[in-house]
Amino acid sequence: MLLRAIRAEFAKLLTTRIWWVLAIVMFGYIGMLSGGLAALFAGIQSGAIAPDAAGGTGQGAPPVGSLPPLVYSFASSVGYVFPVLLGALATTGEFRHQTLTPTFLANPRRAQVLGAKAIALFLAGGAFGVIALLTSVGVGSLVINAFGVDTLLGDGDTWALFGRILLAMALWATIGVGLGVLVPSQVASIVIVLAFTQFVEPLLRFASMFTEATAGIGQFLPGAASDALVGASVFTVASPVGGVTSSLDWWLGGLVLLAYAAVTTVGGYFVSWRRDVT
Repeated sequence: MLLRAIRAEFAKLLTTRIWWVLAIVMFGYIGMLSGGLAALFAGIQSGAIAPDAAGGTGQGAPPVGSLPPLVYSFASSVGYVFPVLLGALATTGEFRHQTLTPTFLANPRRAQVLGAKAIALFLAGGAFGVIALLTSVGVGSLVINAFGVDTLLGDGDTWALFGRILLAMALWATIGVGLGVLVPSQVASIVIVLAFTQFVEPLLRFASMFTEATAGIGQFLPGAASDALVGASVFTVASPVGGVTSSLDWWLGGLVLLAYAAVTTVGGYFVSWRRDVT
């Protein structure tokens, strides 16, 4: 029964334009950012670009050997918003278009339906992670190699990084499902996702770096937990000089993300999923 429910969720997802529109936008967005940053810092490290010409002294550039993971991690550090939106839209669309009615008539086990949706979007988020990695690694490694900097693609740690990126993207899609159930309004969910991921959390993370106490709290923000899981992030380059940085272990970052997904999904189940639908 659960397998049939998962197949039904995939059918509903793949018959819409949501997934491929978001995938195309994500591909272009990550490709542009990873390529641009790779060119800037690889040029500085190779000496092809003078630090002064880049608008600084070069002190903010990543140390030699850390550039490739930083560029590859663009797949999750900036691309995570897309699986969140995918999960939220796939769920709120059920409320908006009233497709929950025939779904619950076919399968009245609402908890099972929600679980199937979470599993389906977890796998879809992993697929988005593959697309994001193909973009950041494909574009980033070509640019890095063009400047004569080692791409580290033969390093086992780099491939472990790829696996953690896939896990992070899958968890983000599940968080999107939970948010969509918790806030059934599609417009409100989109606004919350974009406002929090693009403005609120970056500001909170930046502000948390100025004291040890706030840094300890900031590491439990969802974006910070995701970066800890992955093990690399462009946010470390953007940290203020002399700021306090604190990061969880990768496995603990994954557990924090999983906790966000569980809390939002279970909370949404009791808030809206069990209500009558018309």
